[in-house]
Amino acid sequence: MRILYLLLAVLLVVLQGVAGQPLIPNTMHTCSLRRGVCRYGRCPVLYYQIGSCGAVRSSCCVRYDTRKWHEF
Repeated sequence: MRILYLLLAVLLVVLQGVAGQPLIPNTMHTCSLRRGVCRYGRCPVLYYQIGSCGAVRSSCCVRYDTRKWHEF
């Protein structure tokens, strides 16, 4: 009987850590955290793709840093 209480305590600790995490990650939120923009289709000129936004044929795009181009 004591082992059931121990297992219940361990289960509650494990579930408490998982409570804040969604089962399906929000890829649009992940894209914005990476300083990207979700676009349908391919990324426009001066942007490059760093991932997808979950929808069909949508891309997470980030703008090239053109300030670095002037260093050459």
